[in-house]
Amino acid sequence: MKKFKVPSYYNSNIIEQVRKVRETFDPRKKDLSPSIIELDNMSIYLGRHFGFCYGVKNAIEICYQALKKYPNKKIYLLSQMIHNQVVNQDLRENGISFIMDTNGTQLIDWKNITKNDIVIIPAFGTSLEVLEILKTKKICTEEFNTTCPFVSKVWNRLEQIAKRGYTIIIYGTANHEETRSTFSRAKKHGSAIIVEDINDAQLLCDFIKGEVNEKKIQKHFYSKYSENFNASQDLKKLGVVNQTTMLASDTQEIINLFTNTFQLIHKTDDTSEYVANTRDTLCYATHENQESTLNLLKHNTDLAIVVGGYNSSNTTHLVELASETTKTYFINSSEKIQLNNSICHFDIKTKREIITHNFIPNKNCKIILTSGASCPDIILENILLKLADLKKEVISEKDIISNFAKKYE
Repeated sequence: MKKFKVPSYYNSNIIEQVRKVRETFDPRKKDLSPSIIELDNMSIYLGRHFGFCYGVKNAIEICYQALKKYPNKKIYLLSQMIHNQVVNQDLRENGISFIMDTNGTQLIDWKNITKNDIVIIPAFGTSLEVLEILKTKKICTEEFNTTCPFVSKVWNRLEQIAKRGYTIIIYGTANHEETRSTFSRAKKHGSAIIVEDINDAQLLCDFIKGEVNEKKIQKHFYSKYSENFNASQDLKKLGVVNQTTMLASDTQEIINLFTNTFQLIHKTDDTSEYVANTRDTLCYATHENQESTLNLLKHNTDLAIVVGGYNSSNTTHLVELASETTKTYFINSSEKIQLNNSICHFDIKTKREIITHNFIPNKNCKIILTSGASCPDIILENILLKLADLKKEVISEKDIISNFAKKYE
C-alpha cells in the first residue's frame, strides 16, 4: 500500500512499533486478536485495526502539500477535512479557511473566493452543485481533490445500477457531507431516497406491501428524495448503497429487509430482478475496524475507551458496538481523563459530554482502547500514558515495546 507523508506529530512511536511487531508475524493482517500491552496494574487491549485509514492519510498529505507548495495563496477547504478536531484545528492554524461547516452552512461567501485561490475538496467528497459553483468560478480542483477512493467507488456503483433501472436507496445520515455528495450523484442518474435507519427502511417496505400510502412516504422523507420521486413506480426495483462509514450489520439488516419484502410479494427466492447486489459499498477500513472491535469485545475486560471526533460516523458506530457489551467511554483527547479518576465523555444519545467519576476500578484492570479511522495515533498514545499515570504506573516506552515483542518471538 502507498506510503503517505503526514505530519510526524500525528504519529506515535509506541503504536507504530506495536503495529510493526504484529505485521512481522501477520503481514496480511488476518489475525484480529488484540495487541495487549501489559503493565503492573493494568492491561491495555488495543484493537488490531484502528487509526488513520488510506483515505484520511491521502487527504492530509494533499492538504499539507498545498500549504508547502503555495505559501502565498489563499487556501480553502470546502468543509472539515475529516471529522477530527485535532486535524481540523491544525489546518486552521496553518492558514486554511473553511468555506462551509460540516452541515453545509456557508461560513465564507462564494463572492470572496476567486479563481486564484486554492479550494480543497475534503475526503467525504462534495456535491455536484458545489462542483458547478467551482467550475463557474474557474477554480481547478483536480490537484486538490482528496475524495476518498472508496467514496468514489460508491458513486461508480450507484451509476451502474441506476442505468439498469434500479432506484438508489442511500443508507446514511442525511446531513453528513458524504451522504449529501452521494445523493447529488444519485439524483443525476435516476430516482433516489435516503434512509437513515432500519425504521425508515421498514416504512418503505410497508409501502411496497401496500400497508401505508404515498402521502406518508412524502411527509416522512421530506427533502430526502429526488425531484419527481414517485414511490409507486420508483420502489419496484432498488439497490442499497452506503455512506461508507455505516455499521456493516445494519446495512445487511436493511438489505435483508428489502429482500424479504420482495420475496414475499413476488413469491420467489430470487430477488435479483428487484434488489441489486450492492454488498461492495462499505469502506474497507470501516469494516476492518468494526470486525476488530467485535473481536476485542470477546475478551473479559472491564471497560472500553473509544477515541475520535464526536461527529465522526465511523467512530460513533464503534461506540455503539462496544456499548452493547461493556461500559464504554467516547472521548476525543487525553485531556478528558483526570488524575482524580474521572472522565468527561460524549453521550451519543444526548449528544453532550457527561462526567463519570471513579471510572477505572481499583483492581488490576483490563481496558479496551481503540479509535476511529480519522484519529491520529498520538492521541491514543497520550491516553495510554494518562491511564498509566492515573494508575501510578512508571511507564517506559522501551520496556513496553520490548515486552510486547517477546510475546511474538
